[in-house]
Amino acid sequence: MDWDAAIAGFAAYLGAERGYSPRTSAVYLAEVAAFRQGLIARRDPPLPPSRVDTVEVRRHLATLFEANDAATIAKKLSALRGFFRFLHRRGVIAGNPAAAIRGPKKRRPLPRALDVDDAFRLVEAPQQGPRPTVRRRGLAEEARAGELAHRDAALFEVLYGAGLRVSEACALDLDDLDHDRYGSWTVTVRRGKGGKSRIVPLGDAAARAIATWQANRAWAPGPALFVNRHGTRLTPRSVQRLTRAWAIAAGVTAPATPHGFRHSFATHLLDGGVDLRSIQELLGHASLSSTQVYTKVSLDHLMKVYDQAHPRAQAPASSEPRAKPDAA
Repeated sequence: MDWDAAIAGFAAYLGAERGYSPRTSAVYLAEVAAFRQGLIARRDPPLPPSRVDTVEVRRHLATLFEANDAATIAKKLSALRGFFRFLHRRGVIAGNPAAAIRGPKKRRPLPRALDVDDAFRLVEAPQQGPRPTVRRRGLAEEARAGELAHRDAALFEVLYGAGLRVSEACALDLDDLDHDRYGSWTVTVRRGKGGKSRIVPLGDAAARAIATWQANRAWAPGPALFVNRHGTRLTPRSVQRLTRAWAIAAGVTAPATPHGFRHSFATHLLDGGVDLRSIQELLGHASLSSTQVYTKVSLDHLMKVYDQAHPRAQAPASSEPRAKPDAA
């Protein structure tokens, strides 16, 4: 199998068997193409896929260190592992030459969650108005400002109240909302990460905000829950702009992003006593290790509160030595 056939087969495998999105598949294919170009630069003609060994993979990774951080290199290595795993399963190669290579150690940044006051201030901002001007490609989104403020209120309530990823919130349809099955409002996330689905409860505030938005969107009769002023489905990029504009309008100085709502959702639940397994299910994490990072965030918050509040947390050191206790 030559490179063109191998890459074409890998592309079909990513979409049909792995269920990856076109964007994720494009990232994987770009990394494989870059590896192929590196082989061409080092060898003429390049090695066929069946003759690539661990040494060639290491050589390729060595060229990446000057211009890429550890996390980026790890992602590139992951793409190559997936490609050679595919070839191994198809019988093209005897083993995966990238399987035994350890990626560079990367520092995992902690999630950036808003404190409760900032979260409330941002979520409630669209309900208090006035709606800030949101510019896109030089054009001001001023039409239907009143209706869109109701949309923004419902959107923020869902992001913070249900902990959804921004892509999941944008993909919601009206049919994903349900009240009859459990006697309270829930939302079915049908397009979660990895194609997984889950059911997440909605609080009363989110349910009321969605009802108000539905009552004010007669001009957008399509299936999407959140639409733009043209009546088409809202995009994650647009939600990023909306969040930034409302944060400025509400006077929230902490970094505010759509994904920050999700981090705040998990952190505030943990602070309120919810167990990690429940938070894992609500977030849709495949592994509990992904959820455990919030224990560190919560502990950092507790340490700051302790340092600020406890009278002995930062007690000044005494200039006089302590007297030795009398011998018993």
